[in-house]
Amino acid sequence: MSDGGSGTTAARTAAASPAGGQAVHVLVVDDEPEIRDLLRDYLVRHEFAVSTASGGQELRRVMAERPVHVVVMDLNMPGEDGLTLASELRRTSNVGIIMLTARVEAVDRIIGLEVGADDYVMKPFDPRELLARVRSLVRRLPGAVSGGAGGSLGREVRFGRCTLNLDARKVYAMSGEEIAVTAMEFDLLQAFAQRPGRVLSRDQLLDLAHGRDAEAFDRSIDIRISRLRRKVEEDPSRPQVIRTVRGSGYIFEPGRSDR
Repeated sequence: MSDGGSGTTAARTAAASPAGGQAVHVLVVDDEPEIRDLLRDYLVRHEFAVSTASGGQELRRVMAERPVHVVVMDLNMPGEDGLTLASELRRTSNVGIIMLTARVEAVDRIIGLEVGADDYVMKPFDPRELLARVRSLVRRLPGAVSGGAGGSLGREVRFGRCTLNLDARKVYAMSGEEIAVTAMEFDLLQAFAQRPGRVLSRDQLLDLAHGRDAEAFDRSIDIRISRLRRKVEEDPSRPQVIRTVRGSGYIFEPGRSDR
């Protein structure tokens, strides 16, 4: 299985940048940690948001926590196998499903397609082939937009190397891990996300994010933005997403990040 990519800097790809800044979220389900890690790292480098699961229980937890666009799943796993889980997913969602299998019998692939899988990739595989198949599947998902962007399977906003889930009120790294933020920090991010590219003064941010509560004052915004930068910026000393506009306030530029 060859990687087909080098370095740790993510390259921009149209397939992983849906309209409205929503990152395509891929869930990799495999009982082999080496495959989970390889696919997570490779897909994250190509700007997909990625979560991983070792089996059905973890798959259900991730699906309950945030929208998933594509599930890449091993066919032959102990306990609940891929066919069982694919059938369950198809009954409950419109998520795209790609099966990974070392089996060569046509009957297995036919059964998989009949229970709801969208595509198959044979093991051992080249990650570049899987990447191409994920992009192709994303273009065919319900709600997909022209040019290969992903569907809107939930209110998520991509910014820099993170994703803001407005419904769950959570922030995720591209690796799928949750980033802990306070309620006020989330309110501040939400205010920015709803007004990208606009310069917002401290007074505006106080009104939008905190309703001028009793403890709110101008410099509290600076303190909270400083804390947020430490959590979501690649280099907090050189912020690219939440930028200071001297003498005016702050501007949220979700498409920017250090490369």
